[in-house]
Amino acid sequence: MPHIHPSSIISPHATLADNVKIGAFCVVGDEVTLAAGVELVSHVSIAGITQIGENTKIYPFASLGSPPQDLKYKGEKSSLVIGKNNQIREHVSMNTGTEGGGMVTRVGDNCLFMVASHVAHDCQVGNNVILANNATLAGHVEVGDYAIIGGLAAIHQWVRIGKHAIIGGMSGVEKDVIPYASVMGERASLAGLNLVGLKRREVDRDTIHALRHAYKMLFESETGTLTQRLAEVQTSFTHIAPVEDIIAFMQTKGSRSFCAPKSNHLTEITS
Repeated sequence: MPHIHPSSIISPHATLADNVKIGAFCVVGDEVTLAAGVELVSHVSIAGITQIGENTKIYPFASLGSPPQDLKYKGEKSSLVIGKNNQIREHVSMNTGTEGGGMVTRVGDNCLFMVASHVAHDCQVGNNVILANNATLAGHVEVGDYAIIGGLAAIHQWVRIGKHAIIGGMSGVEKDVIPYASVMGERASLAGLNLVGLKRREVDRDTIHALRHAYKMLFESETGTLTQRLAEVQTSFTHIAPVEDIIAFMQTKGSRSFCAPKSNHLTEITS
């Protein structure tokens, strides 16, 4: 049987695994599913069509599955799906999806959402992602695996953050961030590669060298358009997985242009 504090209000229609732990003053709605090992520490609100995966721990005053903060939302039955082994800290908020974004907000596995971070409607967050304190994702944002969003950073709607990228604290990100990149600034620009993250992931020296060379070809060269330089990189760096990740990301059409270095005047930078 689940262990439920008597002060909590749990809908009889909610689906709870046998070893779920629910602390004091929590509220769990009708269409919520809590998998094995989920723990609500206290004062947690979970509403909507919300699924929470195994061994996810949720701290006080988190609000999950509440309706989207979108004036176009008309009450459609959208959902929030959260994976396993996540840490969701105090005052975190995550909203369900909308009709304009596929009807589902999705969070992967092994993520850390620090105090007061926010995941808006229709976001797609990968695995092993970190949102530091007060980091915010607007609607329809995509975040790749192992990305890190610094404290007080704000990600504009429809922006894509590539895998292994790092966003500096207090940055405002309005454009797509390529995989393995480091960006920062009030209106964020590329500041190089996330070399620390690459080393932590034990990427070998030769691969990092190739990745740095590809980055320079793309963003520090003054010849040709970005499309032309991308084609050159694709030809020059075959079978280098991180470079292939960047190429695939940039060849996938998005809604935003790409973050570039401040000093770079790209002649063709749209997705």
